[in-house]
Amino acid sequence: MIRLLFALLVALAPALAAAAPLEADLGEGLHYWRAHEIPAELPGPAFASGKPCILDIRFAHASGGAGPVLLAWLRLHAAPRAPVFLLANAQTDPELLAPLDSPDAVNGLVILGPAAPRFSPDIALGITRAEDRRAYNAAEKGASLESLIVEKVEKERFDEERLAKEHLSDSAVGEAEDAAKPEAGTAPKPPPQLIDSVLQRAVQLHRSLLALRRL
Repeated sequence: MIRLLFALLVALAPALAAAAPLEADLGEGLHYWRAHEIPAELPGPAFASGKPCILDIRFAHASGGAGPVLLAWLRLHAAPRAPVFLLANAQTDPELLAPLDSPDAVNGLVILGPAAPRFSPDIALGITRAEDRRAYNAAEKGASLESLIVEKVEKERFDEERLAKEHLSDSAVGEAEDAAKPEAGTAPKPPPQLIDSVLQRAVQLHRSLLALRRL
């Protein structure tokens, strides 16, 4: 019996780990919290008290009158100079979003998410459900939020050998032949960086409000 229980715990460990809330400090006074189940995983009253924060409820489930509980939490935390950036999507449990379907539901609340039928966030992003899910899952699998927000700028490297080749005054035939030959040692291009566009936009909005001294 003990062995069976141990084996069951081992098998369930990844699922249990994935279900845990995700919390992070995104710098400049911005805090992040991801909840998978509302109200069980809502942060406590002290979370980001009096400061801007991001509450991520994309793909979140609701239970036991979660809508009014979430609304009360948002009213407690959101304010014009300490907004709550709520990340949601069409797959967020409708029970959570129904109480927010009013322009004056919460003062200081900004809802962001992918554009979709029957889902009208304050800021709609033109990404697909699959793109949103891939970026969301990346953090679930251990990718840092910074890697999903900050886009890397790859500067093209020009070494002496390459510059010399580009400035050779060969004949047109020779140039065509060289162009047809693959460069020795050329590494394949890495896949495009995975960016969480919804989270990135929330951080950018926070930084813009900071720069405008609105926070």
